[in-house]
Amino acid sequence: MSQPLPDVGPPVPGGDATDPSTAVPEVEEGAEPVEDADVDPSLPRFRLAYVPGATPGKWASVWRERLPDVRLDLVQLEPDAMLPALEAGEADAAIGRLPVDKEVFSAIPLYEETSVVCFSRDHLLAALDEEETVSVADIAGDPVWVPADDVLFATHPVPGVVPVDPDGNPLGQVATTADAVATVAANVGVAVLPMSLARLHRRKDVVYRPLVDGPTAPVGLIWPYERTTDLVEELVGIVRGRTVNSSRGRGRPSAQQAEDAAAGAAGKSARAGVKKAAKGGSGGSAGRSGAGRSGAKAGGRGGVQRAGGGLQRGKSARPASKGKKKGKGK
Repeated sequence: MSQPLPDVGPPVPGGDATDPSTAVPEVEEGAEPVEDADVDPSLPRFRLAYVPGATPGKWASVWRERLPDVRLDLVQLEPDAMLPALEAGEADAAIGRLPVDKEVFSAIPLYEETSVVCFSRDHLLAALDEEETVSVADIAGDPVWVPADDVLFATHPVPGVVPVDPDGNPLGQVATTADAVATVAANVGVAVLPMSLARLHRRKDVVYRPLVDGPTAPVGLIWPYERTTDLVEELVGIVRGRTVNSSRGRGRPSAQQAEDAAAGAAGKSARAGVKKAAKGGSGGSAGRSGAGRSGAKAGGRGGVQRAGGGLQRGKSARPASKGKKKGKGK
């Protein structure tokens, strides 16, 4: 068996994608997204779609803190419905599966999900410890059920063997990921899924372990590149973990944020004025004091003084001699 692999989920804003402590908590099966039910429906709104398994709750919370005057609607869509919804303008952006057509959509990779092997509790692999992983070689002889809504094997070979009926005839795909999980619960094979979908469709009679050499499922923030709006830029800053001060987004700030900013600027200006006035007063004293010292110095040993209307040199103001000094008596 392979070495243990950390159970990594989608990162929180500013978190480390390889650190399980910053993973977004898994979502209860059938849980509904939290909507801005208390927000005035007449306010501008932003529609963020997400595919099953994605958990946008953390980013949605940051959005509502920074942009309380813009309603955020979360819309769950199946993977095959996400891109058409974006093209039709039914969603402004989406957290979905990559890759996408770069001529139509802009995309920012967010994280890559680990793939896992799902199997019955009666399967031999169920004897593994929770920290252990599975390799492709471990399931080489197992029938692998691939659902029609699969998001892993479009460009990767499917491990294991093709499921067959009692007469040895190949069986077709099951319709959905939920059907694949229900099938392996009967201990007639295994299924390979992204970890988030294994969590979403978990059952008491099915367990999973990370597939250490299996394909990963990249997830990103996607939007039509022709509709890169100010609010999209704001969302980009949020998912990249930028702070409110460093964000490049240009979303409209709340009235309270504007008031706080104005109060801060006024206070800063007042403090600067007081400091400048204090500095000016001390500078004048310093100038007078400096003038006195300069005058005293001018009247010292190396200065030039007026005495009796003429000029009298101090001791240090000696004329430069030219040539050799004449000796005494000569």
